[in-house]
Amino acid sequence: MDYLHSIIGWTSAGLYWLVTAAVTVRIIALRRPVSVTLAWLLVIYIVPILGAALYILFGELNLGRKRANRASEMVEPYLTNLTTQFQDNSGPLPGGELSLAVNRLMTTQVGIGALNYGDLAVLRTPQQIFERMLEDIRQARQSIVLETYIWHPGGYVELLTEELINACRRGVTVKLLIDHAGSRSFFRSASCRAMRDAGIQVVAALPVRLYRTLVQRIDLRMHRKLLVIDDQIAYTGSMNIADPAYFKREAQVGQWIDMMLRLEGEAAAGLAKVFAWDWEVETGERVFPSMDEARGEPRHWLSIIPSGPGLGDLINQTVLASIYRANHSIVISTPYFVPSEYVLAALCQAASRGVRVKLLLPRKNDSLMVGWASRSYFDVLLESGVEILLFDGGLLHTKAMLMDDQLALVGSVNLDIRSFQLNFELTVALFAPDSCLEVRDLLASYEEASEQLQPERWAQRSKPARVVERLMFFMSPLL
Repeated sequence: MDYLHSIIGWTSAGLYWLVTAAVTVRIIALRRPVSVTLAWLLVIYIVPILGAALYILFGELNLGRKRANRASEMVEPYLTNLTTQFQDNSGPLPGGELSLAVNRLMTTQVGIGALNYGDLAVLRTPQQIFERMLEDIRQARQSIVLETYIWHPGGYVELLTEELINACRRGVTVKLLIDHAGSRSFFRSASCRAMRDAGIQVVAALPVRLYRTLVQRIDLRMHRKLLVIDDQIAYTGSMNIADPAYFKREAQVGQWIDMMLRLEGEAAAGLAKVFAWDWEVETGERVFPSMDEARGEPRHWLSIIPSGPGLGDLINQTVLASIYRANHSIVISTPYFVPSEYVLAALCQAASRGVRVKLLLPRKNDSLMVGWASRSYFDVLLESGVEILLFDGGLLHTKAMLMDDQLALVGSVNLDIRSFQLNFELTVALFAPDSCLEVRDLLASYEEASEQLQPERWAQRSKPARVVERLMFFMSPLL
């Protein structure tokens, strides 16, 4: 019996070291950022078997063979359609070097730079956002496409559901693409059944299935927020389909504070094309949006910047290029601040060369781990001269950056590693001065409801808090 126990013991030890060595070699061989590599090695050595299992499930980008092959085959026809349907801007753009950098990046990587748009409105409150959406949906004649991470019932969302059903019944094609993990309860709800019964196509994006964990990563998320009506009117920004008065009240962080852009013109068709890409990846159905001929001279310009696994890191490159080219001011609003080492270095470098850098964060966060991870960066930011403002009016969920009042980046992207590397995200780069001023005014209103964190006060926090911050700092590349 002792001999059998010895065999089992040595076999178990051998298997443990074999698995640990294999996962270690795999992590090192991928040559990812050092912080990510060290974080994963820390996990697999502190919690040996569980750490290796977690790496197999979440450690590598893997869309699954079917999605990856389909996305790869779609690249050429989509690029061809983009470059033939849209006329790239060849004239000078407002915003100087800032807009030039973004335009060149998009032209080089995608083949199309700035797109024209007509009217643009910065919508600041849930009432403004939902009322404008409902009004436009009532006027829809051909198509409505909507993409979101969270669909949560209650309040205005019930009115939106009703209007979408009404639109479908009068002959409008309605397609909803909703993230499966972010809206799991929605797919079992009466609202979902009612919309499907009415003829609305409701598709779960990136469905989570335990039996698929070995062939694809299960925590990749569709995080875009997008609504396009008749390929002519579009909404995008930070707000999910959730009325803040009914959403996550148990978290006790206050109502979520969001913004959305409403725009018309060529750029609306460009945003519809983003939805068309995501829809085809999930369903295999290709439906390119239609676009009316341009009328009159172009009025304003913007760039549409999607990113995600298989689409490159356009948003990460845009953020870095914008920070490094800012000369006077940078204002950032984000609910989840867990920056990559490159973004952190860029922000500190900007503050060190005299750029006034303001970071707007919610005082209370619905994610405890992210909150601690964010605070682990405060010391180095404050030492570099970055101003940290803590928002007291609820959970500040707006994701926006404003550089020199000349370039605004608005969309679904948090300033964290997950948004840059794992999620499917969408950002709009605004070059027009009046649009940038609207974003500036909105961010200024957030500042008025915030308290600036003073370095002297921050230095007085407790030792246990510092210990938790350091632990979460090492884990932050994996959050």
